[in-house]
Amino acid sequence: MRRMAFVTVLSLSPFAAAAAQAPPLTVESIMRGPDLVGTAPFNVQFSADGRYAHFRWRQPGVDTLDQDYRVTVAPPQRIERLPRNAVDTIPLANGVWSPAPGLRRQVILLKGDLWLLDQGAKRRLTQTPGAESAPAWSADGRTVYFTRDNNAWALDVARGGLAQLTDIRRGPAPRPPIEPTGQKKALRDDQRALFDFIRRQLADERLRADTDTVSTVKPLYLTERQNVTRLAVAPDGRFVLATVTERARGDSAEGRQVQMPVWVTQSGYVETQQIRTKVGDAQSRQRVALIEVATGKATWIARDSLKDSLTVATQGSGVGFSATGRHALVRITSDDYEDAWLVVVDLPSLVRRDVAHLHDDAWLDGPLGSTAGWLPGTETIYYGSEATGYAHLYTVAATGGAPPRALTSGKWEVQQVDLAPDGGGGGRTLYLHTNEGDFGQVHFYALDMASGRRTQLTSAEGRQDVVVSPDGRTLAVLHSTANHPAELYIQSARTGAMPVKVTESATTEFLSYDWIKPEIVMIPAADGGGIQVPARLYRPRGAPANGAAVIFVHGAGYLQNVHKWWSSYYREYMFHHLLASRGYTVLDLDYRGSAGLGRDWRTAIYRHMGGLDLDDQIAGARWLVSTMHVDSSRIGIYGGSYGGFITLMALFTKPGVFAAGAALRPVTDWAHYNHPYTARILNEPQSDSVAYQRSSPIYFAQGLVGRLLICHGMVDDNVHFQDTARLIQRLIELGKQNWEVAVYPVEAHGFRRNDSWTDEYRRILKLFEEAIGRGAR
Repeated sequence: MRRMAFVTVLSLSPFAAAAAQAPPLTVESIMRGPDLVGTAPFNVQFSADGRYAHFRWRQPGVDTLDQDYRVTVAPPQRIERLPRNAVDTIPLANGVWSPAPGLRRQVILLKGDLWLLDQGAKRRLTQTPGAESAPAWSADGRTVYFTRDNNAWALDVARGGLAQLTDIRRGPAPRPPIEPTGQKKALRDDQRALFDFIRRQLADERLRADTDTVSTVKPLYLTERQNVTRLAVAPDGRFVLATVTERARGDSAEGRQVQMPVWVTQSGYVETQQIRTKVGDAQSRQRVALIEVATGKATWIARDSLKDSLTVATQGSGVGFSATGRHALVRITSDDYEDAWLVVVDLPSLVRRDVAHLHDDAWLDGPLGSTAGWLPGTETIYYGSEATGYAHLYTVAATGGAPPRALTSGKWEVQQVDLAPDGGGGGRTLYLHTNEGDFGQVHFYALDMASGRRTQLTSAEGRQDVVVSPDGRTLAVLHSTANHPAELYIQSARTGAMPVKVTESATTEFLSYDWIKPEIVMIPAADGGGIQVPARLYRPRGAPANGAAVIFVHGAGYLQNVHKWWSSYYREYMFHHLLASRGYTVLDLDYRGSAGLGRDWRTAIYRHMGGLDLDDQIAGARWLVSTMHVDSSRIGIYGGSYGGFITLMALFTKPGVFAAGAALRPVTDWAHYNHPYTARILNEPQSDSVAYQRSSPIYFAQGLVGRLLICHGMVDDNVHFQDTARLIQRLIELGKQNWEVAVYPVEAHGFRRNDSWTDEYRRILKLFEEAIGRGAR
């Protein structure tokens, strides 16, 4: 791949120059986070006229209260710092363009109200206490649809007429009058037969009910636990697609929510927060209603999945309407996460058909997840699927019949799909972020729908996260490399165009260090078959090799950390430099279950976490011994969250491989984790107890041999501190002695305070120095 040269903008305040001599690496310095590394640009958007790229940023050495900036697109690019929340300067390209040609009109959201941008002029459309959301245009470009107060509305842009399209209410539906029977019916009929006065009363009531002043739209009543989470209006305004979520009863035996103590409070009393339920408890459910605007009639769109003669419950979410309004698209998913259907509903007949069926024997997921939508101006659906073993893009006609068409293919992944800003010129262009050609990089492509031709628009090594200008001519690129955080670049939207760098976010001190790009190596897997596990390698640097090694295990499970861009684990990245400076060899693997390598890699942990994913760590340890000449008795392991879980499984079930481990905020029993993540991989504990017991470290704590450090925040609302508390009690009862615990009373899952980070990593370093360092016995 050709490397791209960069031009750097010097018109803003000068970038920090690297100092001649960097200060020594210490835990205290590298755990300062953004105070050392800086804050990269984010929330990048173009102005509606395409003249500016707006972004949030913290410029080094500048007051950080104001974080709104913009840069001119035309050369010479110049950065301008903006006052906070300035109405006239905020980016407006997050709105919706009218279907009229030429991108002349746009409706945008600003502080909860709708504004119309017409050839540069702004006009306020609403000014209400309630917040408007989800704006969309009618097919003729005359009406703006939006959501407010759980209902869909239509606003005539020219005349200002406002109409409520749905009547969705919370509370019990009124009961219809009870038709009398027996003697009561006889008395009523006698009254009507005897008296003209009564007959005229009835006639007047019928007449009043038939006048235009009385609404004939049927309301849709929701219970107190139901809420509208999304509304979409058809382009012709005849139908509304409503996604309704029903919360599980938090006070029921089937859906009890955890009460988390908060220990350090302003009041001085221990307080509690109500957070999530545990896996297997009753969960929130989603249903989809198709509402006819003229009558208010709601039709629930659902289906049952018949698998092996058993009915599997399903949930639904509304995707949207085709350009003509003739079709609605709904995604139906099974509760076991193995199946999903894209269901098209013909309008107004309400005839339904499945146009695509996605299935995975483990669970459906991948980088495209539930990606699906309509190609603008067409009756064609696009969606993502791992049918070939890798996440790729497909299209299918709303009428069904013909098989889906694959737009991309190969042993690489499409990781993100975006429509062209102008709606793709009638659905002609899609933009893709992919790792084609190198799993360790992400590049940006334009896909021509007619020819299927992909044009690569970026080529610099690393990762590119791209936003396209409204006219499609300019790219705003957040580009990062393995040894430098993301910076903002402006580039023409053509192959070979030279990106122009417009920000430098890192501090002078950060730039003074010689940060390396870690070497990517391939580790032979223990299960053979030619399988190789990618890993980042940090060789000893600045000090002789001390014969010891540390393996880092990334968290999140489904996450990629072996790549050529800036890692979200940047503190750990710097810590590995510190270890290398003391003679340690460090290895960081994308074990089975990690992202970026396709479906089979993703699902290899199905029904057994701590199986192949742990075997990959063991293979890494053996490779360190055989290839890097590491002492097999002096290998440590550490990681947080899923990495903490793997660390525990390593020390509990693989005696002698690791002399020491630090388990940070670890999952110790998967039956106590959240439902959506865990049930996908291990099913539910009440139906698959074997998967949970063989995957949960607490059942293997008797196997602890090496030294163990556990660190956990006490207000962790993700992996609850209860996980560590239960493991502590288990270790006490087992009589284990070679372990210690550090608790952080004010920290959640991701630490927020630099002093907490510093304390934690001082303890990790001390553990490794004592257990596997030069002075270890």
